[in-house]
Amino acid sequence: MTALLPEGFRDRLPPFADSAAALEARVLEAARLHGYERVDPPLAEFADGLEMRLKAGGLHDAVRFVDPVSQRTLAIRPDITAQVARIAATRMGHHPRPVRLSYAGSVLKLRASQLAPARETRQIGCELIGLDSVAAAQELVAVAVDMIAAADVTGASIDFTLPDLVPTLAAGPLPVADDLVATLRDRLDAKDAGAVAALAPAYLPLIEAAGPFDQAMDRLRAFDTTGALASRLDGLTRIAEAIDGRVALTLDPTERHGFEYQSWLGFSLFADGSAREVGRGGTYTIVHENGAEEAATGFSLFADALVERVATVDRRRLFLPFGTPASEGAAMRAQGWVTVAALDAGDTPEAQVCTHLWVAGEPRAL
Repeated sequence: MTALLPEGFRDRLPPFADSAAALEARVLEAARLHGYERVDPPLAEFADGLEMRLKAGGLHDAVRFVDPVSQRTLAIRPDITAQVARIAATRMGHHPRPVRLSYAGSVLKLRASQLAPARETRQIGCELIGLDSVAAAQELVAVAVDMIAAADVTGASIDFTLPDLVPTLAAGPLPVADDLVATLRDRLDAKDAGAVAALAPAYLPLIEAAGPFDQAMDRLRAFDTTGALASRLDGLTRIAEAIDGRVALTLDPTERHGFEYQSWLGFSLFADGSAREVGRGGTYTIVHENGAEEAATGFSLFADALVERVATVDRRRLFLPFGTPASEGAAMRAQGWVTVAALDAGDTPEAQVCTHLWVAGEPRAL
């Protein structure tokens, strides 16, 4: 049988589509209550405009095509952050800083991974444009925790990282040749002690500086004998203190996966039983059209990973037999019921997947 959809794509059917939409609404409401107002960028736009928007982060895994109208290359967004950055730098460039924006929408990746085989997914997030300070990071991490709580996530944890750690050390107290920095970062990320020892043995303690937050921080401070990382470590400690007790905290200072454009701070969100992250964020730099740079902090939640954790779907549907007065159905909907009215005398509650039947002026469980 010919496949109905390309690999990496899927339909979400009832009642799961309704459940996913309800979850997304709850998560966005948690962001709105912190002052993050929603923007809704288009699915595709000019590729060159997005490629230059985030410093150190191009359009990775973007599906591109030539627009038959403009004859320019368009990109279907693989990530919404760059689009929010464009909006902040152009349409909202006049707005007083910081700007707090939220968003939700589908993204499309050119390729999928074995761990995350879906190519089209939903992304929900918040961006604070104009600041990458400790205070900004404290707020964004707290908002992220509130949003995953709104998704009924249990056993949440946050894993912090320092994306620019190796370049900072290589340009300062632990010099490394420019052409070896990328390889060293990659080997540290892979925890390849043999390769790190061959490249720059002074960096080996960083492999051990990963684990529960307090223990990893103690190892990092012991490693930082010159104080080159002191401001970063102090800031990270303050961020962790702001959410201490709400979620479990870990630290992997050389983690690089998924942090292609983040600057001094990165973090991943996990939940019990998750095979992959349920979200990721950090600090980054926006590039304006005139070349000016602007600091920002933000995060994205992976809606599909959140929806997958919903164990049960509430499907309470009240069947209204044929001929039931419309006023009775309206009254029940006002009370929060989902009503399904029979359109002919032969319709049944079972055919309409209903859980309750309207009998003698009241709902009766089936």
